[in-house]
Amino acid sequence: MKLRYSALYVAMSLVLAPGVVLAADQDATSQDQSQGSAPVEKKVKQLDAIQVSATKRETPLQKTPVAVSAITPDTLDKERVMTVQDLTKLVPGLQGTSQGDHGVVTLTLRGIGNDSAKTEYADPEVATFVDGVYAPRAEAASGLLLDMDGVEVLRGPQGTLWGRNSTAGAISFQTAKPDINAGFYGNAQIDAGSYNQMGARAAVNLPISNTFAMRVAVVHEQHDGYVDYQNPGALLPSVAQQQAAYLASGGTAANFRPIDPSVFVQGGDKYNAQDQSAARVSALWQPNEAFKWNLSYEYFIDRGTPDMSLMQTPRQGQDFWSALIDTAPYLHRNSGTLRSRMDWNINDGMQFSYVAGYNRFSGKSQFDQDNGVQVPTSFSTGASNQNDRTNYSNYKSYSHEFDLRSVGQQTLDWIVGAYYGYEDNNIRFDIPIMNGTQYGSVSWQGSFIQPKETVDSKAVFGQATWHMSDHWRLTGGLRWSDDEKKNIGGRGWGWDYDPTVPQVPIAVSTIPSAATGFAVSTYNDAKYSDDEVTWLARIDTDVGDNGLLYGSVSTGYKSGGTQDAGTLYKPEKLTNYEVGAKFAFLDGHMTWNSALYYEDFKDFQLSAPITYPDGNRGLGFNNVGGSTKVIGFESELAFQQQDDRANFVLSYIPKKELGTLLYAGSNDYQGLPACAPQSGIASCMDITGNDLPHAPTFSLTAIYEHDFHLGNGGRLTPRFSGQYQTDQWLSTFNLGDGDKQKAYFRGDLSLRYTEPQDRWWVNAYVQNFTDGRVRTSAGRFQLAPGVYQYVSQYLPPRVFGVQLGVWF
Repeated sequence: MKLRYSALYVAMSLVLAPGVVLAADQDATSQDQSQGSAPVEKKVKQLDAIQVSATKRETPLQKTPVAVSAITPDTLDKERVMTVQDLTKLVPGLQGTSQGDHGVVTLTLRGIGNDSAKTEYADPEVATFVDGVYAPRAEAASGLLLDMDGVEVLRGPQGTLWGRNSTAGAISFQTAKPDINAGFYGNAQIDAGSYNQMGARAAVNLPISNTFAMRVAVVHEQHDGYVDYQNPGALLPSVAQQQAAYLASGGTAANFRPIDPSVFVQGGDKYNAQDQSAARVSALWQPNEAFKWNLSYEYFIDRGTPDMSLMQTPRQGQDFWSALIDTAPYLHRNSGTLRSRMDWNINDGMQFSYVAGYNRFSGKSQFDQDNGVQVPTSFSTGASNQNDRTNYSNYKSYSHEFDLRSVGQQTLDWIVGAYYGYEDNNIRFDIPIMNGTQYGSVSWQGSFIQPKETVDSKAVFGQATWHMSDHWRLTGGLRWSDDEKKNIGGRGWGWDYDPTVPQVPIAVSTIPSAATGFAVSTYNDAKYSDDEVTWLARIDTDVGDNGLLYGSVSTGYKSGGTQDAGTLYKPEKLTNYEVGAKFAFLDGHMTWNSALYYEDFKDFQLSAPITYPDGNRGLGFNNVGGSTKVIGFESELAFQQQDDRANFVLSYIPKKELGTLLYAGSNDYQGLPACAPQSGIASCMDITGNDLPHAPTFSLTAIYEHDFHLGNGGRLTPRFSGQYQTDQWLSTFNLGDGDKQKAYFRGDLSLRYTEPQDRWWVNAYVQNFTDGRVRTSAGRFQLAPGVYQYVSQYLPPRVFGVQLGVWF
């Protein structure tokens, strides 16, 4: 693994010393720190005092009539949450799947999601926001979580306040902000572990004046890849066998050439490696009590590698975490984001906010799409060599939101707002597919060049809560959204099988044309435009001093759009019926929050790579007809006393049934039946009534830790974190055991020592201590008629390490 950041580790270690301070800890310790005394670790004794912004105003979690999971910085730290996928076990119904060909993470919540929502075309069903700024592309879910003040996961459609593409829910990340009054303080941490894992992070608060402060945070994480390279010498047939296979395929002895083992990758960076860094500079200007302005710039770079899909049944004599690789992994991504929030208290009863953001992303990658499943019998027979390569992807987006809201105690709490968002994206994605090896003949190859794809979205919204009495409240909300999407000049180029053109894999420098063997397979120019109204109706009431009951009907939607061949697809719409309860016990030391929901989903968008009847390929969208129905129950129990802390997260989804879709196809699943001519694709199957993927019937996460007080005043804290899930399908095809993750348990253990003055700590951990193999996706290759090999993406194997941290 590359060690280009070793100087960063040394500088952090010598200047800041190892450690971390949780953003939640800082408010409790800022006064002591500004006076130069030792920081004191904050333990939240009153769980019912946790604040959330799910309704776009600060309210206590236990008095917020929304199904929302609030994840504190302490939990993020102790669970080693570094990416969005690491959140999944902490939130009921949340699942994450890594997509190797684009190096992204796709999310499913309450059974609703789409594994192929990973390109410039597709939008996610779970919207993500950082400091209120929407992150439109799936790449945002692959970045590092840096210096966070907390995470809120809003479950169920959030179409009124949070907008389009929050069909299944929204995730709101809050970064740690500068503090003018806290003085100078900071934190740092270093860690090391298996697979040459190394990490370092630090943050410092810088009060500049009595009206201005800054905060600087940096992080770097890296580890070697989990997937070893298989030795082709032990797998390839003899030269005589190769020649016999080649001649049997119609080749001539004069054109025969032995397979060169060097076409297989046997060294260098491995798949499933991490090499990511990020830095953020934040500023707070507060010239008076009525106005404040938070501004930040964050830069993220990724030089890791994509995640490889592994054979579910490895070859005899080969390790499970290995593959026969003929395409070296490559990932190169840069992302810069500017975020701004201004808050102005107009008077004692009214506040105006302006939230704006700008992001510029660029990326390149390549991925071994054939997954090394087949061993070639000759240089041009017996296998497929497929490289999925992003030559470039450039995404630019910006947004503006204006909110006017009531503040303080009012009979009517209200908020009105306006939103505008814009995207300008371009991408080139090449897929060379060769018979046998890269030196064989062309099976098919294509290039998808989209020079300009734009998204123009605007909305106005309002929501009001009427306090009918001291204990009853009625809420209503409306949002009107208008979306326009354009593909300008997009072309799909397919191989034209011209015998006069040399059959070589398409290169990054190749300009597709008749001269290079290509013809236009799809003209993708198109324009989509539509508007939609989403709404919310809710009633809630207090149950004594420590309870809340609510019932709601809410809607969400994801806009339609354009796809390959310029075809349009319709928006999807979800109506959610929900009743929920929130209770606090033991003077706020225990909380229990639950929700029962029924989702009625219309025109659910499914996208997948498909093959057209003429043999060319593209990305196709289908709207599921009828109603896709989901029924579920979820519950979160949290307990915290002086020395004991426990959490239980439960999800139960007994019904998750697709509507009507007769012609579902995917190139990730070879061997599907031939499709009817009217379908427009070569192979497909009827998935009507199938179960939704990534929706286990039952899931339970349990977390427990206890502080042991030592004679020297220090604390020793063992921690257990485990998740159990019943079996779940991995695609809408429901194709049997290979297309399923069976029931599993996956657990983590850690042991932390905190020194008596709370100035430093050391933590040893092991994650996935059972070394379980948990699939998050599936695909299959057809080896012979009726004979298939399934491949899957997997959660990481067992890893272990040690962390050192300090507060100052």
